[in-house]
Amino acid sequence: MQQIKIFKSIESELGSLEDEINEWISEQSVTIVQIFGNIAPQSPSTPGMGSFSSSDVLVVIVYER
Repeated sequence: MQQIKIFKSIESELGSLEDEINEWISEQSVTIVQIFGNIAPQSPSTPGMGSFSSSDVLVVIVYER
């Protein structure tokens, strides 16, 4: 039976997100079926955060045990 695992982070922390995903994959006894993701469009930030805030990043892994 296929299942999903969802990872969410922000654009400025992509390295940490990659590490988290790779660690999860290496610790699980699963077969990866598909990996896909999305990055939200940047929106104007609040004062003090520069021109734009970091966008949300979503990665979905479809897997089988």
